[in-house]
Amino acid sequence: MIIVTGAAGFIGSNLVKALNERGEFDIVAVDNLTRADKFRNLVDCRIADYVDKKSFLARLADLRGVRAIFHQGACSDTMESDGRYMMENNFSYSMALLDYAQARGIPLIYASSAAVYGGSDRFVEEPAHEAPLNVYGYSKLLFDQIVRRRLPSARAQIVGLRYFNVYGPRETHKGRMASVAFHNFGQFRAEGRVKLFGGWDGYGPGAQSRDFVSIDDVVAVNLFFLDNPGASGIFNCGTGRAQPFNDIARSVVNTLREIDGDEAHALEQLVADGRIEYIDFPDALKGKYQSHTCAEIGALRAAGYEAPFSTVEQGVARYVHWLLGR
Repeated sequence: MIIVTGAAGFIGSNLVKALNERGEFDIVAVDNLTRADKFRNLVDCRIADYVDKKSFLARLADLRGVRAIFHQGACSDTMESDGRYMMENNFSYSMALLDYAQARGIPLIYASSAAVYGGSDRFVEEPAHEAPLNVYGYSKLLFDQIVRRRLPSARAQIVGLRYFNVYGPRETHKGRMASVAFHNFGQFRAEGRVKLFGGWDGYGPGAQSRDFVSIDDVVAVNLFFLDNPGASGIFNCGTGRAQPFNDIARSVVNTLREIDGDEAHALEQLVADGRIEYIDFPDALKGKYQSHTCAEIGALRAAGYEAPFSTVEQGVARYVHWLLGR
């Protein structure tokens, strides 16, 4: 049996689907379907049982034959201001799963976040570079700190994956927290243009850069650790490249143009044609915004993960075709 928390969410549902493709169907899916539209993410997946998040911890002791836990459930809203809710949901819940897994020698692979780095100018898995800008980032960092203390005496694998800017299928339910690729696609289909933030924080229009990582690669990293239970630690899960928001917008627009039989255009031409438009940087985000992220993935490579990561151009093109197919 494999447990996946957050199973109806973005990363969790993609993991369930990938496990199914490996022939794994004895999966306990844990989630909160208060937002019922998330059920769509599991319609084409096969699971053995569904358990509500609130009752799951009480049922843990009765579960037998658990081989691994993928803990993907969390509140990922970086604008959430209720610190008590954030800590209970992201920290306390994770602690209960960690204690359960270690007591029984069960591998635990969990979702951390690049938000732990906050305004840092380096993104390497070291305390000196961890400075979260919001309580979401802090909730993830605090659990990582506990894991670090426990790793030397751990009875079973513990892996924390610090996800950078993940995009791809099954994120529609996230609404405003969905990826910029998702929003660019919807905006271009509705309005014939994509809006990006103008210049700010020393970056030109649309030039703020992130480490955008395809969900396909995120799933592959998770499954790598499932297959290598001797590898433990906290690892960045990003591509090791920073690409500007302009690249996302250009990839979305050009993929849609090519599907319609039109030729791809350079960024400058798309801006001149009004296909990409820049708006003033929001005051509400000033001082709370990461203008640049780029995962240092040396630790991940040293753990044995050798597969290449998709570029924005490759991953976004696949994603646009998937969105059109839906």
